[in-house]
Amino acid sequence: MNKPSLRTPVLAAASTLALGLTLAGCGGGGESASSDRPENEVHVLVYGDASNDVETAMVDRFNETSDVKVVLDTIPGADYQQKLQTVMSTDAAPDIFFNWGGGSISNFVDADLLMPLDDFIEEDPQLKDAFLPSVFDVATVDGTPYGIPMRGTQPVMLFNNKEVLASVGITESPKTWDDLLAAVDKLKAAGKTPIALGGGDEWPTQMWFSYVYDRVAGPELFQTALDGDTSVWDSEESREALGKLRDLVDSGAFGTNFQSVKFTDGGSPALLAGGQAGFELMGSWEYSTIRDTNPDFVATNLGWSTFPAIGGGKGDAANLVGNTNNYYSVLKDTRYPDTVRDFLKLMYSDEFVQAQMATGNLPTTTSTEQFLDQATNPEYARYQFELVQDAPNFQLSWDQAYPPAATPTIHSAVADFFAGSIDEDGFISAMQSLKK
Repeated sequence: MNKPSLRTPVLAAASTLALGLTLAGCGGGGESASSDRPENEVHVLVYGDASNDVETAMVDRFNETSDVKVVLDTIPGADYQQKLQTVMSTDAAPDIFFNWGGGSISNFVDADLLMPLDDFIEEDPQLKDAFLPSVFDVATVDGTPYGIPMRGTQPVMLFNNKEVLASVGITESPKTWDDLLAAVDKLKAAGKTPIALGGGDEWPTQMWFSYVYDRVAGPELFQTALDGDTSVWDSEESREALGKLRDLVDSGAFGTNFQSVKFTDGGSPALLAGGQAGFELMGSWEYSTIRDTNPDFVATNLGWSTFPAIGGGKGDAANLVGNTNNYYSVLKDTRYPDTVRDFLKLMYSDEFVQAQMATGNLPTTTSTEQFLDQATNPEYARYQFELVQDAPNFQLSWDQAYPPAATPTIHSAVADFFAGSIDEDGFISAMQSLKK
């Protein structure tokens, strides 16, 4: 959930990593464990996509003055998570690696593979204080920091086609659930698909669950389940959230073909940009995704708003869900910890912030605000930044909050519920089977 995450098609790769070749003999391990690895090298492993241009620039800058050189390795996005899980417990493990915080690193922490970053932060408090707290804390496990934010934040927002909405008399984005239902009725009556959904990918469907559960029950229900008390999935609030989702699907909000539409092949964004749909709930990367194929639409008719409030619910209407950021974590036995620490300092530098914003990413440093006017779209950048800055809670995407092994169960449960092949009890049973 540019996704420097599993959400976005891979656009490019600075280099394609051949595991066991590029990384073999690279990265972590103390002197006794790494005597066969190249000396004076620190390897950084990242998700391969268009943001690698910025990462390459940061590596080049660092290497101008460092005796120990940083080497950037990439894995194409579709393969990243699986290959990372394979490589981390081997001699090919990188010194520094890209991740999503939360569940994406918890198994590495449990296996004692990661370096706690308390000492780095004590030596340089800016490694923590230079980032928005709600973002930094996502890579904290049991009170210990294991990641430094990098790249940009990716809140999920409700995008719209302003021209389509205007054509049916909708003059503003829905502020409440009832507003959304009324908009669905108007769009259906006009022969439009009210809400584009890439249900064929499954993960876009999860976004609806994340927000409706947050608005009905507050963030506490999901956090309680994540902490191990799965009984909350069978609570009254959980069933209320599922009831609202079922009503939305049954109303025809997503049309009849949403299980065959994908985001990853451009299907659902094309419905929105092409005027066939009024809304799409998607991560902030929606803007750059559509801009790449339809810049005129983005410039004139793409609108965006927060997810509607749900009357009587416990969740604050300013709460967000999505991907708080991406993170760099460090192998516990890296040979060159001082070099690693110094490289991580670049993640809060002005040069880094400006370079990321030039690509459309929105870094979450406390200094980002002063550079918002330099963004590709300052209005859009400022809107996102203020959402993140002001959010009482920013919930990590469910499939990133849980360890990777839980992802297939989560994706199947949300997809099957929307398809009607499981009912409330089936969804609850699936979610109760998850282990942190």
